[in-house]
Amino acid sequence: MKFFAINGSPRKTFSTAELLDKSLEGIQSVLPKADVERVDLYDIPFNGCKSCFACKKVNGRHYGRCVYNDDFKPILNEITQSDGVILGSPVYFGDLTGNMRCFLERFMFPFIAYSNVETVDHKRMPLACIYTMNVSDEVSYLSGYHDLFDKYENILQRIFTKPEHLYVHETYQFKDYSRYVSDMFDEKQRRHIRETRFPNDLQSAFKIGQNIAKRAIDD
Repeated sequence: MKFFAINGSPRKTFSTAELLDKSLEGIQSVLPKADVERVDLYDIPFNGCKSCFACKKVNGRHYGRCVYNDDFKPILNEITQSDGVILGSPVYFGDLTGNMRCFLERFMFPFIAYSNVETVDHKRMPLACIYTMNVSDEVSYLSGYHDLFDKYENILQRIFTKPEHLYVHETYQFKDYSRYVSDMFDEKQRRHIRETRFPNDLQSAFKIGQNIAKRAIDD
């Protein structure tokens, strides 16, 4: 069985990546022989949907599939045939990162039929979403983050399955805050959160991986 973690952060060794790696460990704790892979989107030259509509052509040989031939296409083909996918993104300007948005366009749009009767045959693998953010839980609600991400998850549910999700708040952004203009943050508080709360977040990501593996087995 094959599982993917999609890293929508440009950083490959910090919070989002760590949580995704822990989720893959969770998968392998249930399925030791499973093939797991993390895809770092910022390492791949690719774009979002080109709006060519080849995936919607009547009797088209690419119906229900993204035709755009770039470095990302073979990776996307593997992901859409996998047994489970975990998406991870930091929150930039109140939304997912640009590369994660581009990924979702390519991941979702080919499987949406512009029809009341026609459908697209595709694999409906279990999914999970991990969101990391600078703000507190309270501010994330007041800022509408949950409403926005619920919309993404509702579309994912329509196409695939209902995603699990994990919100990780008040992340530790720098290893040395003194090197950056960041006086609006309390470094000691952030370090404390990193040392006390983040281990629990990692454990939650591990459990998400376990759940994804168990759902894949049940399917």
